[in-house]
Formats: sequence, C-alpha cells, structure tokens
Amino acid sequence: LDRRALPEPDAGALAHHVYEAPRGEWETTLAQIWAELLEVERVGRHDSFFALGGHSLLAVRLMNRVSALGADVPLAALFASPTLAAFAAVVSAQLNQQTSALPEITPVPREGVLPLSFAQQRLWFLAQLDKTSANYHIPLVLHVRGPLNRVAWQQALDALLARHEALRSTFVSVEGQPQVQLLPADTGVPLRWHDLRGVPDADAQLSRLTTDEVHAPFDLARGPLMRACVIRLTDDTYQCVLAQHHIVSDGWSLEVLIRELSALYAASVGAQADPLPALTIQYPDYAAWQRQWLSGERLQAQSDYWRTTLADAPVLLELPTDRPRPAQQSFAGAHVPVQI
Repeated sequence: LDRRALPEPDAGALAHHVYEAPRGEWETTLAQIWAELLEVERVGRHDSFFALGGHSLLAVRLMNRVSALGADVPLAALFASPTLAAFAAVVSAQLNQQTSALPEITPVPREGVLPLSFAQQRLWFLAQLDKTSANYHIPLVLHVRGPLNRVAWQQALDALLARHEALRSTFVSVEGQPQVQLLPADTGVPLRWHDLRGVPDADAQLSRLTTDEVHAPFDLARGPLMRACVIRLTDDTYQCVLAQHHIVSDGWSLEVLIRELSALYAASVGAQADPLPALTIQYPDYAAWQRQWLSGERLQAQSDYWRTTLADAPVLLELPTDRPRPAQQSFAGAHVPVQI
C-alpha cells in the first residue's frame, strides 16, 4: 500500500450517520462535549463516539466531564452504548437512580490550613523517600521558530503562575503532616537564557542544558515548582524548556498550559490585557472538596474494597531477570530497539 499516494484524511473520512440533531438537554450537552473532545464540527444522535475517532483515553476524559456534571456512569457504559442517543439515555437513567448528587465545589478560605489532594499526598510521601529524584518531573520542550520576545515570554510565564494557585503551591511539613502554602501571585517563574549561536559543540551543549533543566531537584517546601529556560540556537530558532513537579501538574494539564501560555504571550507581545477569563475555583478548592466528600463511611468502604481485592496480591512480581533485584529500587536504565 503506497500510503504517500493517499490523500490526507479529513472530517469526511469519519463514519458519520445521516445527521439528526440532538434532542433534549443531555443529548445537546453531550454533543457539545463530544465535538470538543473529538474535534469535529457537529455530532448527530446516531453518531458513535468511537467511529468519530474516539479511543480509550478520550473515553476516560469524557467520563470525567460527565462526572463533573453529576452523573456517576461507569466507563463500560460508553462501550456498551457508544451512540450519542443511547449514551445520553444511560446518563439520564443513572441520574434518576442516584440518591444523592455530588456536592458542588465551592471556594474555601485561604487563611486556614489548606489540605493536599489524595494525589498530592501520595507524591509528597514519595518525595520524602527520595528528595533528589527526578522521576516525577514533567518536562515540556517547545521549539520556536521566528522572533521570540524575551520580555513578553517572561511576562506570559509569570501571568500563568499568578493565574493558577496549583502552580504556586508549596508543601510544608507541620508536625510530620503536609500542608499547602501558596506563594504570592507576583513570585514569577525562574527563567534562564542561554545562547548557543556560534558554539562549536552546540548539540552537546543543548543536550546538557536540557537534561540539567529537567533533572535539577525541586524544593517542595520552598518552590516554585515550575521553572523554565530558553536556549537560542540560531538567530530565529529557540528551544524553550519548561519543567514542573508532578505534585502541581499532570499530563492533561500540559494541554491547558500550552493553550493559556500561547494566549498570554500573544497578549504580552501586543501589549494587550490578560485575555483569559478569571477562574471561579482553584485546585485548593478541589482538594478541600475531595477531602470532605471522600471521608467517613464512604472512604472506609473504598478502603475495605481495595484491601479485600488486593489481599492475595504478591508483594513483589517475581519475574525471571538476568540480574538480582537490588535492595533499593532504582529507575536507572536504557532502551534497546528490537524488531520482531
């Protein structure tokens, strides 16, 4: 098959059914969510989520959006009822059966103790075991061609840090228990600049600078837990490196970060006002909501379920290896290409 001779697929390559407009509140709401996640112009009642390009990761994102709307629907429901009309019916039926909806996330005072979310507590615990590890660093490398305004780039990064309290979070230990403390909004992102124009070993220097930026340890108690550097390669070519600790960011957040950073940089270059709408809730509000919701009998039921399910699980997975298991786990390794 000569793939290069085939035309580039477009929206017409997807398996659409004869269009019939969504009906009712849930079909309309889900159609908008599907269109956004699948990047299609419109979704009809009989269109299938997977025929429109959906896959398992997008399905998980969809279920998170549905959960945020108050419907506790299992992921398997989407695979069993993949069309818009059928899935909307499942969601509607589930809502009618639910005895209690999830409480709304509301802002909490910033003067008192701010709790960690369960995910943050897990990462904080792991950080206590190895404070210098880079295993939970999230690197993002952007290649920029064309003029890069140095002042505007710094302003965009600082505005992003000021906008998101998650990025300004630090994690201090009080009597052995972690608490969140927020850095001031005007803290700013640490940003270093390097110029490799005319450097004989530019490629080696680029690799070293990028590696150093990504692997340098973060201080969870002092922060900020996001830093950046810009490496100039030619007059109009740059490599921008952003490093974050996983305790304040994740893979899904990178999409939001890139989108907002682009908007803030464009505004800074044009000397315009902040183009992004204000956030009604922040991550500390979500963490407090999660702690309140998943507590008491509900938390105990979850804990009992997993303790029972994992009761007979092996402590270690005893696979035959060519070397003995080390006394302390190490993430040192390499990759070997194998063609089968």
